[in-house]
Amino acid sequence: MRTRGRTAGYSDIAIKLNMKIRDILKKLSNPRVRRRLKIGLSVYGCLIILGVLFKVVYDIGYFNAQSLKKDQIAELPTTYPVLTLESAQRIVSGALKEDPNNPKTIVDQIIDNDHKLSTVIIENNKIKKIAWIIDMRLFFTGDLFNNEGYNLTEGIEHHYNINRGSY
Repeated sequence: MRTRGRTAGYSDIAIKLNMKIRDILKKLSNPRVRRRLKIGLSVYGCLIILGVLFKVVYDIGYFNAQSLKKDQIAELPTTYPVLTLESAQRIVSGALKEDPNNPKTIVDQIIDNDHKLSTVIIENNKIKKIAWIIDMRLFFTGDLFNNEGYNLTEGIEHHYNINRGSY
């Protein structure tokens, strides 16, 4: 009976792989190779840590920005303010520097109640005029033209039969 050696029962591929591993281990025992390998692995590890650090910092900044956006959206009004006769009277009295308790100029009617541009009819000494309130805080009387050159003030005065006498 024939006895088999150490490699008995193993395929040729396993034997070659075992030889390659032994070769690699023999090369790694060289101090110069070990030092280069340590330097290379250290640089590679530092790059991985730096990449993870950048990713974490980016994610923190991104989530902070998203929460800031959500906070800004939450601060926006869900409904638009409505111009009432009382609030229009306060705006007109404040703009004309009149006594709010005893104003000379009275808001007679709100024609268009839009939060960006509201049209009101004001009365002073029995003379009615068209006035405009912008963004619920700015007030002016005078002609307002649209982008086609049409005088909106004249059109509203004609529609509501307001005499355009002396202002």
